[in-house]
Amino acid sequence: ELGFNSVRPALNARLFLTEGDDAQFIEESFVLIDSLVSWCEKHNLYVIIDMHGAPGGQTGANIDDSPANEPELFMDVRNQDRLVDLWVKIAKRYSDNPTVAAYDLLNEPLPHNTGAAEKYAHLVEPLYRRITAAIRAVDTNHMITLEGVNWSNDWSIFGKPFDDNVFYQFHYYCWNRPDNLNDISHYINMRDTLNTPIWVGETGEKGNAIYWATTQYFEANNIGWSFWPWKKMDTRNTPYSISRPADWDQIAAYSRGGEDAAEKPAADVAQRAFDELIENIKLQNCVYFPDVVNSILRRAPVKIEAENYGHAGYGVSYSVTDTSQRAAVYRVNEPVQIALIEHREDYHLSQQGVVLNKDEWVRYSFGNTGLTSAKIVLKAKSTGENATIDVSLNGNSESLNVGNDWQELPISLSKLAAGENALKLAVTSGEIWVDWISVGE
Repeated sequence: ELGFNSVRPALNARLFLTEGDDAQFIEESFVLIDSLVSWCEKHNLYVIIDMHGAPGGQTGANIDDSPANEPELFMDVRNQDRLVDLWVKIAKRYSDNPTVAAYDLLNEPLPHNTGAAEKYAHLVEPLYRRITAAIRAVDTNHMITLEGVNWSNDWSIFGKPFDDNVFYQFHYYCWNRPDNLNDISHYINMRDTLNTPIWVGETGEKGNAIYWATTQYFEANNIGWSFWPWKKMDTRNTPYSISRPADWDQIAAYSRGGEDAAEKPAADVAQRAFDELIENIKLQNCVYFPDVVNSILRRAPVKIEAENYGHAGYGVSYSVTDTSQRAAVYRVNEPVQIALIEHREDYHLSQQGVVLNKDEWVRYSFGNTGLTSAKIVLKAKSTGENATIDVSLNGNSESLNVGNDWQELPISLSKLAAGENALKLAVTSGEIWVDWISVGE
């Protein structure tokens, strides 16, 4: 209903297998996946099943629920046996189900920074081969997606594709401060070398400017993507936010352990907190942020950050007088000048904008599914006198004078097309800094 076409549920093997030497399947847990798949079928969504926490743990870090914070999947072959058995169980269950699109064999195995990749990376592709062979014995229909080591992004472990229905996956997070749109040319080149599709299995955990930029970047290069996460506790940068239970801070403090661990909460306090969490995570009890979803999907109503012009290249998405120059920040491999407007070292996000001189322009595109008209506002300033900018919306344009102080300038153009809309900013005199364009209701 919001516009997404797939979900990637993160599975924890502990939910599906008992622990101990004689591990058994927990049959009722598989019904949870059945329910999700049936919901997705009803709403025309695909499911990519993600093994986020493998038996023993494939990462040994904070995302796989590893019992001893070690990648014990690669330290004990019995854990690998259990993983193979679990995937066969899943593949048998969904072998003929077209709602399930793919099997994501391991999430983010073996980081570099703990030394785990150096020790065990040579074991990853052989394990992938083993799991794939076992799956293919019961399911020849579904795609299989493979992640590199080091948070999915080191593909040096891969040789030639060993299956005819496989695609490779990387994860894309822009943690840099100030914000930076990380280059993906390596993965595009690897796509050509491997002659297989590639996919971004996770992206997100930042802010609306980066969300717009990343999904636009991927789609311009024919790469699919999945946003992470759908819901998170007490946040403002996800589609939905889960309200924090009253006593949750006590639970979290105790769970960190170590020498400075907080006192164990009383049983009634813990029970109350988890009971409240179960209620709070229901979608109807979460807080929805339409601006986040509209930025991810690049559709009105939305604020378009000026640095997020298109990716179709010179003469289509932008024109500048000096194509040999490079932006100082954000899109540092491209010639449109981008400058910092505001950045604090202690803040997760930065604010930047484009700097355009006479005869330079940038073009944006955005979707529209329900508005016939919009209130459009441009935030800009000039660095000198007599600066003017032409704003064009779907071929209709008007000219604006821009002063030396930051101004939010209303645009009289308002009519939107159904589907894609094109907006162009062209400086006709002077030098102008543009922060954002708001396309509102």
